[in-house]
Amino acid sequence: MLTDINPKLPMRDKSATREFYINTLGFTEFGSVDYDGYLMIEKDQIQIHFFEFKELDPKENYGQVYIRTNNIHDFHQSLLDKKAQIHPNGPLEIKSWGQMEFSILDPDNNLLTFGQSI
Repeated sequence: MLTDINPKLPMRDKSATREFYINTLGFTEFGSVDYDGYLMIEKDQIQIHFFEFKELDPKENYGQVYIRTNNIHDFHQSLLDKKAQIHPNGPLEIKSWGQMEFSILDPDNNLLTFGQSI
């Protein structure tokens, strides 16, 4: 019965969030309506939604999303080419649970972990 999931993460500044996800991660904006305080972005088969939370303290934000990929090496390299900051505790590596993973933080400290089965 369940067919899809679209995580919703907090954002303080819609313009900064849009710029990061589009210019750094290669997402596009989803939909034709620009909702006040809400943003929807997509890339390939995934979609992430954001809600405005201007008072968010990034140091207290624990938003996290795990995104599966089928070409982690090329995606990782594309982020390095764009000078994206890979999380210091999340370099590209094989984990003991059989996934190759890496992580980054968005402008609001939402943790994005990308993983591929090996």
